[in-house]
Amino acid sequence: MKSRLIRALLIFLALLVLLPLLWTLAALNWSYADGERAGYVQKLSRKGWLCKTWEGEIAMVTMPGAIPEKFEFSVRDEAVAQRINALAGKRVVLDYKQYKFIPTSCFGETEYFIDGVREVQETPSAPAPAAPAPLAPAVPQGQLTPAR
Repeated sequence: MKSRLIRALLIFLALLVLLPLLWTLAALNWSYADGERAGYVQKLSRKGWLCKTWEGEIAMVTMPGAIPEKFEFSVRDEAVAQRINALAGKRVVLDYKQYKFIPTSCFGETEYFIDGVREVQETPSAPAPAAPAPLAPAVPQGQLTPAR
């Protein structure tokens, strides 16, 4: 009877350790969504008391003068974080994967993890066309018809 109780307790403790471990592995290896976000890197910093993670945000602007939407993200790869830091202030495209239900913030504070970054090469816009020539000759103010 005593050995059954010890065996049941050991099985319970093993499950108590294994289930969260399996959940974490599953949450970090199967992404819910992936995609790209374009914008200007606003900040990137290494945060955390025990688990240091790279956390950042970009401002996504749809058109000039519009209020930018912020996209917060986490970076696991040190090389990607250094590349983002090098492109701070420039327009970039971030490749991300979204992971739902990660059990702890030790892996990142957001559910969006960046795995690639590239700079957007802005193409200069074509110069504005010249103003068309007036159809009629200019008439001085106060005169109704051109002088002959």
